[in-house]
Amino acid sequence: MGELEVILDTNAISAWCDGDTKLLAVLPSDRPLFLPAIVIGEYRFGIKVARDRKTREAWLAEVESAVMVLDVNSETARHYADVREELRKARMPIPENDLWIAALARQHDLPVITRDTHFDRVSKLRRVGW
Repeated sequence: MGELEVILDTNAISAWCDGDTKLLAVLPSDRPLFLPAIVIGEYRFGIKVARDRKTREAWLAEVESAVMVLDVNSETARHYADVREELRKARMPIPENDLWIAALARQHDLPVITRDTHFDRVSKLRRVGW
């Protein structure tokens, strides 16, 4: 997998923080990793109630400084509208935040590392599981 640049979904960030060896085996070590601002928000929300909150916050700060953070812009919004409409027509909706992550993936032509198989419903998007 080392030849690919990838976007990390929230469950991938959680698994990374937890030291999941199966995830670590598919993470490219020789390419930049991309982290959507949406994922950062989801993860920050999740760690608000974690017992090891301070440790996870420190870990996330370190990760944020080492990856490329993808922000939403007007081009992302166009991709979001396209993805949402395609899924609406197919009657195969996915969670709202994942629509934005999928839009960023299509905008930047990057696969998404995630366990969420509903990303497979999005055309022109490659999901990498572990």
